[in-house]
Amino acid sequence: MANYVVAVTGASGAIYAVRLLQVLLSAGESVHLCISQSGVQVLGTELGLQVDLRRFSIRQLFPLVPEEAVEAPAELSLYGGFRPLPSPMKLDRLKYHRFDDFSAGIASGSFLTRGMVICPCSMGTLASLAGGHSENLIQRAADVHLKERRKLIVVPRETPISSIQLDNMRRLAEAGAVVLPAMPGYYHGAQTIPDLVDFVVARITDQLGVEHRLMKRWGTPPEPA
Repeated sequence: MANYVVAVTGASGAIYAVRLLQVLLSAGESVHLCISQSGVQVLGTELGLQVDLRRFSIRQLFPLVPEEAVEAPAELSLYGGFRPLPSPMKLDRLKYHRFDDFSAGIASGSFLTRGMVICPCSMGTLASLAGGHSENLIQRAADVHLKERRKLIVVPRETPISSIQLDNMRRLAEAGAVVLPAMPGYYHGAQTIPDLVDFVVARITDQLGVEHRLMKRWGTPPEPA
């Protein structure tokens, strides 16, 4: 079991974040979650989820989970069509931190993690990281991962992209971050939106070193009938 940090900011693609949390918690990993104020707006707009940053509960992201449950069913998702996960989500493995709480462990390099993902990553957050800003916990935690040479994955979702935004991505990549745009592939036989979501989440979890069966890999033989 390892510590991973997941941050949700105000870019389109909130479903990637929710699915990523589901996969990590199903794998039994410990997840430290931070959501920006703009991230709350996107979760509401795109998924109809009402998230209260002051009184957060994991059931705000997974409203179908029973109130007293300590695990969530492996097939639970916001939409139908997602691949079933190998085991239930371990709800007690998620630790929430407010975006303005600099007393959180993830604000310090002495708190060990195996990586951080900002998913989705807004262009504003991207610019702040490229400029070395630490104005909230998400930015500070990301800055810590860069300075400690730990895995930092940013998942931007924007189009078209300006030269300023491209330069910010280049600066982060040169600083050691992995820039992983939410660009799903189609070679794995995608037929549904969940297939496209799982492609991106699979690439994120590959970078984190977390095993999964979210997609068929290129060059692998077909599954037996």
